[in-house]
Amino acid sequence: MSKRLRSSEVCADCSGPDPSWASVNRGTFICDECCSVHRSLGRHISQVRHLKHTPWPPTLLQMVETLYNNGANSIWEHSLLDPASLISGRRKANPQDKVHPNKAEFIRAKYQMLAFVHRLPCRDDDSVTAKDLSKQLHSSVRTGNLETCLRLLSLGAQANFFHPEKGNTPLHVAAKAGQILQAELLAVYGADPGTQDASGKTPVDYARQGGHHELAERLVEIQYELTDRLAFYLCGRKPDHKNGQHFIIPQMADSSLDLSELAKAAKKKLQSLSNHLFEELAMDVYDEVDRRETDAVWLATQNHSTLVTETTVVPFLPVNPEYSSTRNQGRQKLARFNAHEFATLVIDILSDAKRRQQGSPLSSSKDNVELILKTISNQHSGESQDNDQPDYDSVASDEDTDLDTTASKAHRQKSLDSDLSDGPVTVQEFMEVKNALVASEAKIQQLMKVNNNLSDELRIMQKKRHEAACM
Repeated sequence: MSKRLRSSEVCADCSGPDPSWASVNRGTFICDECCSVHRSLGRHISQVRHLKHTPWPPTLLQMVETLYNNGANSIWEHSLLDPASLISGRRKANPQDKVHPNKAEFIRAKYQMLAFVHRLPCRDDDSVTAKDLSKQLHSSVRTGNLETCLRLLSLGAQANFFHPEKGNTPLHVAAKAGQILQAELLAVYGADPGTQDASGKTPVDYARQGGHHELAERLVEIQYELTDRLAFYLCGRKPDHKNGQHFIIPQMADSSLDLSELAKAAKKKLQSLSNHLFEELAMDVYDEVDRRETDAVWLATQNHSTLVTETTVVPFLPVNPEYSSTRNQGRQKLARFNAHEFATLVIDILSDAKRRQQGSPLSSSKDNVELILKTISNQHSGESQDNDQPDYDSVASDEDTDLDTTASKAHRQKSLDSDLSDGPVTVQEFMEVKNALVASEAKIQQLMKVNNNLSDELRIMQKKRHEAACM
């Protein structure tokens, strides 16, 4: 950990002391209570990490620290700094406010609605405005002024903007200039280190060419961040990119068992997805890994002498309005996979990601994106394709879903060819991680049950107190 922890630091949303979480893409530090709201918004709104109990790439943490220390929060609270806002009744949340509805409403307005961000004058063509902002971003990333770039990104500048005259992207510019923190910020907002410029060079190429070796290595890590995160989730190891090892694919403990026909069909369907569809599914699985890991850190760091109510729990991936209803439904179904089933899916994603990178992707025979995603989702959750369900769950459900179906049993019999693994994990290592995941899952369920019981008792006591007061 860096020298970050100072008594002067306060939560960006309510000014509470000693914030222990960060919103990476917003450049702010936040307290436990406000973080519970951030987590319910989804990673497309706020990407949260614990400052002590989550592993950080050093330069990513340095980027967030720099933004926080240079007043990045004023970007998201611009209009609240105007004295007129006090007259109008608009105010920032404070530590004494209740999480719901006070802090939650303020945080949603601040980050989801962007209600306090400085607005540009209205123009007839929004695409022109976005293009202008992206060109400004393209010029700004060669400097160390992170907050200027964050402000441009908050207003709609595109991190992957390809400059028509310059023939490159902002990440190419940052890599040439050796601006590693700018590269971190651009990557958080979706910049692709593998994008080629007009000369066919990537940002990694320019970083190496300029002698910025730390930046070049970090850009390679960012390029493989998705598969690295999935591998680390399963076995606690990451590939050695410096020595050309870019994938670690654990082998299932039951790899000697034969595949059932349904399991073979599910794997074939996964392999038949177009690259675009496969990337979407992989990103959804990545988001689910992040949700599960963040939940584990969240529960481990809470003071359980107080209630951890259902309002602080994120039972499945929040809805992203930019995605189709079918995709949102599939994303939420990922939460129903038990530890073994989810590990099987992650391994399938890792093995197919490697196969696709090495070439010979199988093209899909279907053009309907949503139909393919729904088919994959149904096969992994053990549901028939003609099962008519709501598009997605609007609220958390307390119902237990029966996962012990034919399809879920089939997943337990999936295997992985040993020649797909650059760094094979032993059966013993995998079983240790799997057992730890199962134990963690059981502990979470136990804590949830205890908290629900405490919530019921609290409501009964409040009802009795109300009745006594009325007598």
